[in-house]
Amino acid sequence: MKMRRFSKHNSNQKQWLTTFSDMVLIMLVFFIMLFSISVVDAQRFQELIDSFQGQDILDQAPSIVAEDMEESTANIDDGQGHDTDAEEDELEALVEEVEGYIERNELEDMITATREARGVKLVLQDRLLFDTGEAYILDEAEPFLDETISILEELPYTVEVEGHTDDRPINTYRYPSNWELSTARASSVIRYFAEEGDLERSRFVATGYGDTQPVVSNDSSENMQENRRVVIFITDPDFEDENEQAALFEELPIFAFLSFHGGCSRGIYPGFLHFFH
Repeated sequence: MKMRRFSKHNSNQKQWLTTFSDMVLIMLVFFIMLFSISVVDAQRFQELIDSFQGQDILDQAPSIVAEDMEESTANIDDGQGHDTDAEEDELEALVEEVEGYIERNELEDMITATREARGVKLVLQDRLLFDTGEAYILDEAEPFLDETISILEELPYTVEVEGHTDDRPINTYRYPSNWELSTARASSVIRYFAEEGDLERSRFVATGYGDTQPVVSNDSSENMQENRRVVIFITDPDFEDENEQAALFEELPIFAFLSFHGGCSRGIYPGFLHFFH
């Protein structure tokens, strides 16, 4: 009796199952990983939701905020509206007070005060505050800085101080470049505020821009003088809130599922949108 020989091909017919199972396992691990990194901090995500006050984040998608929450946020908005008006009045009064001081002391050519979206902007020419190439506060500048301290003691707002120079190079042991000089000048103003006034140090931010942000071209001595300045921003709380709301997007994980619409889940990515079917 003849024995039937089996083809070598028959013994290898099911080897593809091994490769297929490996691929399935890898895909499973991949999707588990995606799910694990999509977990959103609940508190930060709720802040993001509240900031939109019940409006749809994505066009044509159902709101992720319940209707009763919309009513509660509306009541909160009414209260915030009164606070915003009060803050606006305080900042406008601040500008008027500073302008009155400038006029009484004939400092119009050295100090300006304006109301901007960011807050109240005070621009001080460097010759009022410092000697050339130095960052020590002059005695002549102390009366105005003391007046500013008395104003800041009545207002709890953040104060940002910027130092600016012209484009003439400086190279000393203390100030190797305009970066160091501008930063030292901003820090000197903040140090004076903190030491001479009853003000929390956490309210202050010092920044040195060197000669990188001129207001006019450095093609004359008058223009250079205008570019050498210290800028004090008394920051509007509403401006800070808007920046914080924008920062919420940057703090989200790689993606966050927000709603389901038309059979696909929609996720927000920092800077762009993706749709996962």
